[in-house]
Amino acid sequence: MPDFASEDAILEKLEADVAETPAAVPFAELGLPSAVVTALERQGMTDAFPIQSATIPEVLAGRDVLGRGSTGSGKTLAFGLPLIAKLAGARVRPGRPLGLVLVPTRELALQVTDALAPLGRTVGVRVRPIVGGAAMSRQLEDLRRGVHVVVATPGRLEDHIRRGSAVLDDVEITAIDEADQMADMGFLPVVRGLLDQVRPDGQRLLFSATLDNDVDTIVREYLKDPVTHSLAPSTASVDTMEHHMLHVIHADKVRVATELVKSTGKTIMFVKTQAGADRLAEQLTERGIFAEPLHGGRTQGQRNRVLANFKNGRSPVLVATDVAARGVHVDGVGLVVHYDPPTDPKSYLHRAGRTARAGASGVVATLVAPYSRRSAHRLAKLAGINPIRSTIAPEAPLPSVLTDALPPAPPPPTAEELAAAETRRRRDREFDADRDRGRGGFRRGPRSGSGERGYRGGPRRSDGPRWSDRTDRGERGDRPQRSDRFGSDRGDRFSSDRGDRGGYDRGDRPQRSDRGASENYRAGRPRWTPEQRSARHREDRNPR
Repeated sequence: MPDFASEDAILEKLEADVAETPAAVPFAELGLPSAVVTALERQGMTDAFPIQSATIPEVLAGRDVLGRGSTGSGKTLAFGLPLIAKLAGARVRPGRPLGLVLVPTRELALQVTDALAPLGRTVGVRVRPIVGGAAMSRQLEDLRRGVHVVVATPGRLEDHIRRGSAVLDDVEITAIDEADQMADMGFLPVVRGLLDQVRPDGQRLLFSATLDNDVDTIVREYLKDPVTHSLAPSTASVDTMEHHMLHVIHADKVRVATELVKSTGKTIMFVKTQAGADRLAEQLTERGIFAEPLHGGRTQGQRNRVLANFKNGRSPVLVATDVAARGVHVDGVGLVVHYDPPTDPKSYLHRAGRTARAGASGVVATLVAPYSRRSAHRLAKLAGINPIRSTIAPEAPLPSVLTDALPPAPPPPTAEELAAAETRRRRDREFDADRDRGRGGFRRGPRSGSGERGYRGGPRRSDGPRWSDRTDRGERGDRPQRSDRFGSDRGDRFSSDRGDRGGYDRGDRPQRSDRGASENYRAGRPRWTPEQRSARHREDRNPR
C-alpha cells in the first residue's frame, strides 16, 4: 500500500481501483450477521452493489477505507452495515456512543438513520440522529439512555460536547459521508476537532465524491494505511440518464417548467435562492401543479413534512435549493430540472444524481436563458456530458425528443387535493409571517394529527392578537386577555398583589396581605365585616 503523500497519489490509486472493484455479490457471503441479512431480504435487497461488496469485507476486517462513488451507488449501506455488525452485542454507556457517522446536512442524517435504524434493531444496536433544528430534549434523552451509533451533523454534535451530554472517547468506528460537501460548507475545522476526540486507535471510513478542498488533508492525517475503492470518475455517465438543454427566453421559463411537470411523474426542480423556490412553487400551484418548496429557510418540521409528501406522492413536484442536491433519496424520481443552472460542474452532477439512482433511468433538463448560454455550455463540457440541445419558441410545445424520453405522467389532482395543497401553503405562509414578527412560530391548527406536525397552539378567537400576546398588535378593545385581564390600559384595575405598587386608592380598608395593620385583627374582630366585604365587591368588580 503506497504512502499517500499527496492528492495526486490518492487520485492515482482511486482511478486504478475502478477496474479492481468486485462485482455485486449476495449479502449473505459478506460476513454480515444472519439477522441483518434476513432484514435486508425483507426489504427486497439480496445482492450488494459493487461499492458495498468491495468495502464491507475490508471494514469488517478492521481496515480504514477511503471510497469514492457516484451518488446513488449505495455508500450508506457500504459503511452502515459493517458498522452495525461490529457493534452488535456491545454494551454502551450513557452519552458515550461507540460509532459515529458525520454527514453535512440534516436531510442526509435523517436518511442515513432511516436506512440503518431498522437493521440495527435486529441485532440490538441503537442508531439515533443528532442534528440541528430538532428538539434538544429528545436528543438528550436518547444520549442518556445510551446510543450505539450517532448520525450527526458537526455543529449540533459540537453543541452536545460543549454541554457535556456527549463524549467521544469510546468511539471505535467513525464514518465521514460526503466529505467534499462538508468542505464546501466550511465544516472541516469542526470535523478535525471531532476526529481529535475519538479513540486514536479507532477505525475511520471516509466516503467522498471528490478529494478537493482539503479533503485529501483529512485522508493523510487521520486514515491509517487505508484501502481505497472508486466506483466512478467525477463526470456524469450518459448510460444512466439522458441530458437535455432547453434554450428558452426568461419570460417563458415558468410555462416550460409547467409543461415538463405535466408530462412526467415525480420531479425535482432546482433554483438558486430560497425566495426563488417559494415563488416558483406558488406559480406552479396556481397552474394546477402540486409543488412545495424545500430550502434552509424552513423549519425542520416543515422540511420533514415536505419530503414526506414528496416521497408518498401527495406532492409530485419538489422545488428546492442545493440543500436537496445531496441526502435526498426518493424512489421513482424520473426528472430533474435545473430551473436555474448551477454554477459549477460538481453541483450539476449532484443535482442530476437525484434521478437515475441504483441503475434506474432518468432525464435531466436544464433551462437556459439567452444571457446564460455560454456559461451553460462550458458547464456541460466540464461535467463531461453531451446534452441534447433544443430551442423552444414562446408558447411552442416541448420537443418530441424530450417528451418521448420522459416517464408517463400521473393522473391530474382532484379539486379536493388542490384545496388541501393550498391550505398547507397558506398555513406555511402564516407560520413564516408569525415567526418574522417575533411570535415564536405559533399559528392556527391542531396540536397533532392529520399530518400537521409543527402546528402549535389553539385556534384564535378573532383576527386580533393572541391570548398570550402582551404587546399592542391590533385593536384589543375591552376584550379581556389571559395575561392582561383588562387590556393595555390598567388604570384602576384591581391589583392582584394588593401591594403599594399601584392600582386603586386603598384607603383604610384592610388588606389580605397586611393582617398585622388591620384594626379588626388587633381588636379581635373578624377580618372582614359584612359592610367592608360588600364595599370591596362593589369597588373591585371587573369594569365591562
